Amino acid sequence: MKTESNNQRGFWGSRMGFILAASGSAVGLGNIWKFPYIVGQNGGGAFVLIYLVCIFVIGTPIMLAEFTLGRKTNRNPVGAFDQLKPGSSWTGIGYMGVLAGFFILSFYGVVGGWTFAYVVKSITGSVLAFPSPKEAGEFFGNFIGNTGEVLFYHALFMGTCIAIVLRGIHGGIEKACDVLMPTLVVILFLLMLRSLTLDGAMEGLAFYLTPDFSKINANVILVALGQAFFSLSLGMGCMITYGSYLSDKENLTSCTVYVVIFDTLIALLVGMVIFPAVFAMGLEPTEGPGLVFSVLPTVFASMPMGHGVAVIFFILLAIAAITSGISLLEVVVAYFIDQRGWQRKKAVLIVGSAIFAFGIPSGLSFGVMADVKFLGMNFFDHIDNIASNYLLPLGGMLTAVFVGWVWGTKNAHEEIEKHENEFGFPWAQCWEFLIRYITPVAVGIVFIAKFFPH
Repeated sequence: MKTESNNQRGFWGSRMGFILAASGSAVGLGNIWKFPYIVGQNGGGAFVLIYLVCIFVIGTPIMLAEFTLGRKTNRNPVGAFDQLKPGSSWTGIGYMGVLAGFFILSFYGVVGGWTFAYVVKSITGSVLAFPSPKEAGEFFGNFIGNTGEVLFYHALFMGTCIAIVLRGIHGGIEKACDVLMPTLVVILFLLMLRSLTLDGAMEGLAFYLTPDFSKINANVILVALGQAFFSLSLGMGCMITYGSYLSDKENLTSCTVYVVIFDTLIALLVGMVIFPAVFAMGLEPTEGPGLVFSVLPTVFASMPMGHGVAVIFFILLAIAAITSGISLLEVVVAYFIDQRGWQRKKAVLIVGSAIFAFGIPSGLSFGVMADVKFLGMNFFDHIDNIASNYLLPLGGMLTAVFVGWVWGTKNAHEEIEKHENEFGFPWAQCWEFLIRYITPVAVGIVFIAKFFPH
């Protein structure tokens, strides 16, 4: 096991612990809150197909590259690039990753707070008292417009993340994910079985799994790519950071494959829960961000055993939010531990408090700051847009260029092959081709296309 120069860093206790934690980082609100509504808004099955292509052709090579950078250097994103190319502008990619982690957790903490609130509201039954999504949507709107309530739950969510990360890598993050991730999978399967047995569920399944290619345009591809990055926690330094706590003995290739498959199956399973239920109740899948909070409570209210299902679902949502929240917090914390020499306790408390404070305007974006808009977007939407559609794809593209051309695939191969033999022909050549040519070019084209009207 590695011994770090800074004993504040820590390490993973086991390979399974690492896989569950990395999967926990990847499996979050991106899979459960965001994935269903953007599938609904972007044509169902065709979007799912493009999303899967983005995951395996672009996401997987970058994830392996990020794990490799982390393990090679035992450092946070800034330290990793600085160690391999000291004093160069490539360190900027690391800073982008830390900034993305900070930005995302600031609004993510707000949505995480919503999930905590809905666990409470589902237990009391207050979210199930509405006959249609319109009334449920109004209830949700009133809740997110309530400053005191939103900030209380935002603080509760951030406090939970801080408490776990304070305990370190093995004692905090790994132990939490060892319990939370298997629980999440069991809950999802139970919900899926319930959803698929509803009358009319097959229509929802058809919408979800049947591609309609007429819906595909450059914007849909960009959204799919952005979702792949957001869902896999790429371009934000999470996987570099998690990889930095990994032993030399671990097999990086299989770890990457397990995490990608686990994350993708969770996202696909969530669709199998939500779309059959939405269609079975005769509701619209294009509801947008309110799908989980406005439409699903109506679905739960009208199904047998709906109260129990609602409680279980929102607990699932809260678990997913926590496992990602702690990874985002750890990215920024690791920067201050590695680069600034801070003690873990000081780093966690100061960084966690700063992210909470920066998240307050996002929390108020649907209440007292609802009319404060710039370029048609509120503060919450701007932070989401900057992080998800700019920092993440740009960070991922530059990471691919760095590993493929600057640090070099030869050096990356040496790190990957330390304790594994299967990363040979044709997989090594395939990964090298993707990371050097396909991944950066594909991300670049889609990224540039965003700036042109279509």
